[in-house]
Amino acid sequence: MTTARIHHTETFGTVDGPGVRFVLFLQGCPLRCIYCHNPDSIPPNGGEEWTSTRAVQEVLRFRSFVQGVTFSGGEPLLQPAFVLDVTQQLKAHGIHVAIDTAGAPDLPGCAAAIDAADLIMLDVKGATDEMSRKLTGNTSARAFTTLDYCEQMGKRVWIRHVLIPGYTLKSRQLETLAHKLRPYNCIDRIELLPFHQMGAAKWEAAGMAYPLQGHPSADPEEVTEAVDFFEDMGFMVQ
Repeated sequence: MTTARIHHTETFGTVDGPGVRFVLFLQGCPLRCIYCHNPDSIPPNGGEEWTSTRAVQEVLRFRSFVQGVTFSGGEPLLQPAFVLDVTQQLKAHGIHVAIDTAGAPDLPGCAAAIDAADLIMLDVKGATDEMSRKLTGNTSARAFTTLDYCEQMGKRVWIRHVLIPGYTLKSRQLETLAHKLRPYNCIDRIELLPFHQMGAAKWEAAGMAYPLQGHPSADPEEVTEAVDFFEDMGFMVQ
């Protein structure tokens, strides 16, 4: 039995993988995304300690209507032993498991958890190291190392990418990302997520200044153009 710090759970998640999901949001993240929706999940010592047994029992309570479980965060792969333990137990019950990760932790330590999951939802923050540093304080290298590993292992991947005006929602950035992703056969789809201000209240509640306070939301017309571009490049886009 393993333990982990849990930020919160969601029992009817509809945007965190295929179908209705039970979502376990794990505590702790090494990135400092300026648009983070759960800034209070960043400190590793927050949340509540759960055992793997408790996590599995909670999931099974809702098995009648959930199509699977998604580990999110925070960065769930900072606690890979717990993710692996719970995943193995859930798979024994025939439950689909996805991991929503930015690929930030070192790969050797979390490879087993990736191997055990059915789906990796990989958050690629920036197409270039420069853009990734602006958005997260770190490069995109580990995300692409994780993607390389998924390609090697034949692990199915959904790419998630937030479209932020003035940052990622630029033709040059989108073109760079599309060309970097195009060689990968493991990518099933790309989710282009329009930036909005819904996370600002959580920063305020945590007593933190929101870096993108007042920043414009993504223009629907520009989002449509981005979707069309990726579809023209041969990707399935959500």
